[in-house]
Amino acid sequence: MNVTAGIGILEKAAPMITDFFADTSTPVSVTAAAGFVALLSAANMAGRIGWSSTSDLIGRKNIYRVYLGVGALMYALIALFGDTSKPLFILCALVILSFYGGGFATIPAYLKDLFGAYQVGAIHGRLLTAWSLAGVLGPLIVNWIADRQEEAGRHGASLYGLSFVIMIGLLVVGFVANELVRPVHPRHHVPQPKEADRVQQSESA
Repeated sequence: MNVTAGIGILEKAAPMITDFFADTSTPVSVTAAAGFVALLSAANMAGRIGWSSTSDLIGRKNIYRVYLGVGALMYALIALFGDTSKPLFILCALVILSFYGGGFATIPAYLKDLFGAYQVGAIHGRLLTAWSLAGVLGPLIVNWIADRQEEAGRHGASLYGLSFVIMIGLLVVGFVANELVRPVHPRHHVPQPKEADRVQQSESA
């Protein structure tokens, strides 16, 4: 959910900021739009370092509460007020992309907390499969809806309103899913070598 929401805004970033402020007295130039995309890429990179480091202090589950809960709030602010203020639009988009990068960097540690180190690589590989699907879905949702809205005669920020509502919904679903995550029950833990020897000896006896 976090990836779908994050990459959804990244893939369409340049035309999106242009459309949002096309009807204002200070439209966004092509050069400025390209600079905006560069800023988003920098926020993505910075989020990988900053937010993953923050997770060491506040915990993995809490940092995902931030990614998903605050991310939904940022999308809501863009949807409601994004076309009235360029600084607000840019700030919210930068935060969303920093969460996208942070989520990518934090998940291996979160998986280790939940499952331990044993086979965490294989578990992470399965997660990356879902991540790849999310990377396709995000742009598909935003582009398809924007195209349909344009065919209906809409323009500007109204091209993306429905997309943002969907992204907010996805982030809320992700937030609830994160709340439902629990560590694996101890009965599924792989015994440590000494413990395994004791278990084997007791079974032999």
